[in-house]
Amino acid sequence: MSKITTAEMTLKEVQSYYGLSLMQELAHETATNAGWYTDPKTGEPIERNFGEVVALMHSELSEALEADRKGLADDKLPHRDGREVEFADVILRILDTAGALGLDVPGAVIEKNRFNQRRADHKIKNRAQGGKKY
Repeated sequence: MSKITTAEMTLKEVQSYYGLSLMQELAHETATNAGWYTDPKTGEPIERNFGEVVALMHSELSEALEADRKGLADDKLPHRDGREVEFADVILRILDTAGALGLDVPGAVIEKNRFNQRRADHKIKNRAQGGKKY
C-alpha cells in the first residue's frame, strides 16, 4: 500500500491536507526561529530528543485535563477556554516535530481518518456494546 495522493482525495480532504501542511510548516518555522533547534551555547543546529518532545506533548494534554477539571480559561489567552489552548499547544508541538523529522503527518491524518470511517469498532452498533473502557 502506498501513501495517498491529493488526486485520490475528496475536495474536503485536499483542503484539509493543504491547510494542515501549511500549519506544519508554520509551526516548525516558528519553533526554529525561536531557537528550539539551535544550541544556545554554540549557535550550532541541534536535533531535539524525541522522547523529551513527546513528553512535552503529553504534558500539554495533562494541562488540558487540568483546565477541564478546574474550568479554567487560558492564562496567556484569557479570552480562550484553557482546553482549546492546550489542545492547540499539543497540535503545534506535534506539527513542529513532524516538520523537523520530515514526516507527512497531514497525509497520515487523511489516511487514518479514512481508515477510521471503515473500522467496525467505530460503528455505532458496535460501540453500543460498551466500546473501549478506561
